[in-house]
Amino acid sequence: MKLRTVLSAVAVLLLAAFLAEMAGLVPFGDPPSPAMDEWFLARAQEETGANNVVTSIVFDYRGFDTLGEACVLFTAVLGVALALRKRDRQSEIAPPADEEEA
Repeated sequence: MKLRTVLSAVAVLLLAAFLAEMAGLVPFGDPPSPAMDEWFLARAQEETGANNVVTSIVFDYRGFDTLGEACVLFTAVLGVALALRKRDRQSEIAPPADEEEA
């Protein structure tokens, strides 16, 4: 019973900390630095040649970050594909070629 009380207290403290942090967030749609937004809107097309500001930010200003995210995603998909692939049972059961000749 004591363990359950301790775990409940920890859960309540974590929930309180989470809610306190949520209360301190900037309201949705009210960016903390609108000057940065204006800078990107004013310069994105002339610096990158892209008509879409979001595209220019993702692929030009943050290109290496996007490349890193793509590599992580590719690695995750490859890992899942390797974990879920079908294997040929006969090749795992068959003895090595040296033992067959003897």
